[in-house]
Amino acid sequence: MSADIAIAHAGQGGGAPHRLDEHLQAVAALAARHLHHDPSARELVRLAGLWHDLGKYRPGFQRYIRLVAEAHIEGRLPAGSDKSHSAAGAVWAERHLGARGPEGLMLSRVLQYLIAGHHAGLDNWNGGLKERLNGADAQREACEALDSASSETILRPALDALPALVTLPLPFKQPESIPGRFALWVRMLFSALVDADFLDTEAFMNPTAAAVRERTPPSMSEMLEVFDAYMARKGEALAAAGRDDAPVNRCRAQVLAACRAKASQAPGTFTLTVPTGGGKTLAGLAFALTHAARHGKRRVVMAIPYTSIIEQTADVYREVFAPLGDDIVVEHHSNAETPEAADTPLSRLACENWDAPLIVTTNVQLFESLFARKTSRCRKLHNLAHSVLILDEAQLLPVEFLQPVVDVLRLLVKDHGVTVVLCTATQPALTTQRRFGGQGLRGFEPGEVTAIIDDEPALYAALARVSVHLPPNLQVPQSWDETARQALDHEAVLAVVGRRADARELYERVRRESPQGTDGLFHLSALMCPQHRSEVIADIRLALQARREALGRGEPGRPVRVISTQLVEAGVDLDFPVVMRALAGLDSIAQAAGRCNREGRLERGEVFVFVPPKGPPPGLLRLAAQTCVAVCDDLRDGMGQGDVLALERVGRYFARLFGDAPSLDAKGICDALRLTVDVKERALPVRFRDAAEAFRLIDNEDAATVIVRYRSERCREDVNALLGKLEREGPQRWLMRKLQRYGVTVYQHDLRRLLDGGDVRELHGVPGVYVQAESDVFYDPVLGALVGGAPGDPAAFFA
Repeated sequence: MSADIAIAHAGQGGGAPHRLDEHLQAVAALAARHLHHDPSARELVRLAGLWHDLGKYRPGFQRYIRLVAEAHIEGRLPAGSDKSHSAAGAVWAERHLGARGPEGLMLSRVLQYLIAGHHAGLDNWNGGLKERLNGADAQREACEALDSASSETILRPALDALPALVTLPLPFKQPESIPGRFALWVRMLFSALVDADFLDTEAFMNPTAAAVRERTPPSMSEMLEVFDAYMARKGEALAAAGRDDAPVNRCRAQVLAACRAKASQAPGTFTLTVPTGGGKTLAGLAFALTHAARHGKRRVVMAIPYTSIIEQTADVYREVFAPLGDDIVVEHHSNAETPEAADTPLSRLACENWDAPLIVTTNVQLFESLFARKTSRCRKLHNLAHSVLILDEAQLLPVEFLQPVVDVLRLLVKDHGVTVVLCTATQPALTTQRRFGGQGLRGFEPGEVTAIIDDEPALYAALARVSVHLPPNLQVPQSWDETARQALDHEAVLAVVGRRADARELYERVRRESPQGTDGLFHLSALMCPQHRSEVIADIRLALQARREALGRGEPGRPVRVISTQLVEAGVDLDFPVVMRALAGLDSIAQAAGRCNREGRLERGEVFVFVPPKGPPPGLLRLAAQTCVAVCDDLRDGMGQGDVLALERVGRYFARLFGDAPSLDAKGICDALRLTVDVKERALPVRFRDAAEAFRLIDNEDAATVIVRYRSERCREDVNALLGKLEREGPQRWLMRKLQRYGVTVYQHDLRRLLDGGDVRELHGVPGVYVQAESDVFYDPVLGALVGGAPGDPAAFFA
C-alpha cells in the first residue's frame, strides 16, 4: 500500500478521509508551534509529530480503519495486534537517530517516551516501555509500517538541527539538583504532541468546534485595560458612597498599589501575604495581568484548593471581563469530566487544554495534571508554560505531597517561564528547612522569593478587625445542642464546621430550636451543586445587606444564621459580626475569621472557637488541629488574651506542622521521577506510571460525579436540555463546561446504592456520566445531595 493513499482517520458520514501524511505533517508543525519558545524541545517534538502515527501505515491497520469510522483512540478498538500503531514511530526513532551516535540515541529515548505514550500515556522505562519496544509485537509493527511508509519527508526529515541539539544543555545532560526536572520537561513535550494530535483530529472530525478554537483571544494588555476600567468604576462607587476613606478600603488600595508596583519586577516567585478581607482576589489579578503584559506571559492561571469554592472566584472574574465575552474565563475542575475508564473519541477531544487567557482551576486539577501520565490530563501543560500561576490559599498545599509540589513549582519558574504567586493570609514556610535528625523541606532558597508587601506586620496591624476567643479547654468537646444554642444567641452568625455531615447536623439542631424556623437560616456544603451554592451565597449577601439597612433605620433586622463547611472560608466575601469555628488548623481558623467584620464596620468582630463532638479524622487534618492546640497553649485560658493569629504564631504553626508530618513525600514521588542516566544502555529511566498513580490528592477511583437536575427561578440553563444534547451528540467541551455547574461528587458505594434505588442513572450513550433520575428524592432543595461524606470533603484531605 503506497504512502500517498494511507489515511489517518476515516471520513465522517461518507466524506473524504483524513490523509495520514497530511496528519503527520500538521501535527509536527502544530506541536513545534506549541513549544516555539524552546528551540531544542521544538525540534524534538516536531520529529515526534512526524513519527507518532507511523504504525498507521501498516496494511492491517489501513484495512481496518476503512471499516471503522472512529479508530483514533487506542484502547477503544477490538483486541488485535493489527490495531496498535504507537510503537512503530518509537522503534524508528531509535533506529534512525541511534545510527548518528550516542547523542542521537539519547535523544531517541525522549522521542520513545512521547511517541509510544501518545495514546496509552507515559510509562515507566524499566518494567514497561523498554520491554514493550523490544518485544516481538512492537518490532513486527515497525517492520510492517516502515515497509509501507516510503515518504522521505516523513521518515527522513532534514535533521540540520541535530548537531546543535546534541550540544545544548538538555535536562538529561546535567545532574538534577531538583528531582523531576527531566520528567517535567518530557511532560511538556508530551503535552505539545498530544494536544497537537487532538487538535488536528478535531479539525478533521469537527470543523465547527475547531473554528471556535481558532478565534484570537484578547491579549494580556487588552485584559489589563478592561480590568483597570472595572477597578476605576469600583473606586468611583466607593467614593460616591463615602466609603473610599474607610480603614479597610484604604488598606485594600495600598495592597492593590503594591501589586501593581511589584509586577514590573523580573519573573520568578512572589508571595502575596494579606489578611483575609484585604482584597487579595482582585489585587492578585492586578499583579498577574500587569506582570503578564509587561513580560510577555500568555495567560493567567488561578488555582484554588476546593472545587466547592472555585465558582466564587470565577464569577468575580467573569464580571470583571464581561465586556470581552463569555469565553474569557474557563472554570475547570473535575465535575462533569468523563472518567478515564470511559474515554471515547469525542470525550477526549472535548477535554480541556487551557486555551483561554484566564483559567480558574483547583489544586487537584493543577497538581495531578503536573504529575499525570494520561493524554487527557497532560495536554494542557504546555499552555501552563510562560504563564502567571496564582496559588490562592497557598497554606493548603498538600502536606503529604509538599516536597514534590514545591519541586515542581520551582521547576516551572526555572525552566518553563512561569511566574508563581503564593497568595494567602497565612503564608506557609516553604523555604528550605533542614532539621537535625529529622526530615527537612527542599524549598525555596534565599533570593528566590520576592514579597509583594514590604511591611507585612504593619498591614496586619492596620487590618486587625477581630478578637478570637478560645474555649477554656481545647481538649473537651461540646455537644451540637450547646453549639446550636450559642448560634441562636446571635442574630447574625456564621458557624463553620469541618464535615458535610456536621453541617447538616448543626443546621437541623438550629432549625428545630429557632423561633423563626428556617426564616433567615441558610445551609452551605459541597453536597450542593455549584449553581445552588452560588444562589444561596447571593441570598445570604442580600439578607445581610437588608439587615444592615434595617438596623441603620433603627428597625429590628431579620436574623441571618449560616451553617457551612469550610467551603465558605476562601473566595466568599461574606461579612458577619460573629463567626463560630470548629477547632481546626490555625490557618483554617484565620480563614474563618476573614468572614468576620470583613468590611471593618465594627471596632472588633467576635470569633469563637469550639471543640466539636467528633474530632478530625486520623491524618493531616487531625495533625493540623493538634498543632493548633500546641502553638496556642499559652492562650488556653478562655479569655482570648494575646493574638491567636499573630504572624509569628502562624509561622511557628507551619514549621511545626511540616516538621511533625510523617512525610512530605509520603508516596515516594521524588524518587520515582528522579533521573539517573543509564550510561551502559544509553537509557533515561523514569517511572512516569508509578508517579502518576501515586500522586492522588483525592482518591479519584472512589469518586463519581452526578449531574443533578437543579431548578430555580434564577437558573438560566435547562439542565434537562443540556443532558439531552449530551446524549444525542456526545461530549463537547462547551457542554461539559456548562454541566460543571450542576455536578455533585459522591463516593462509589453511594453511587451504587443510588443506581440500585433508581435515584441516579448512567446517561445513555455516555459511559461514566451519571445523572439524577427524574425523582427529587436524591437532591434536597436546601441540603443538596442526600448522601454522607464524599471525595473532596474538607475532612477527607488537606488540599
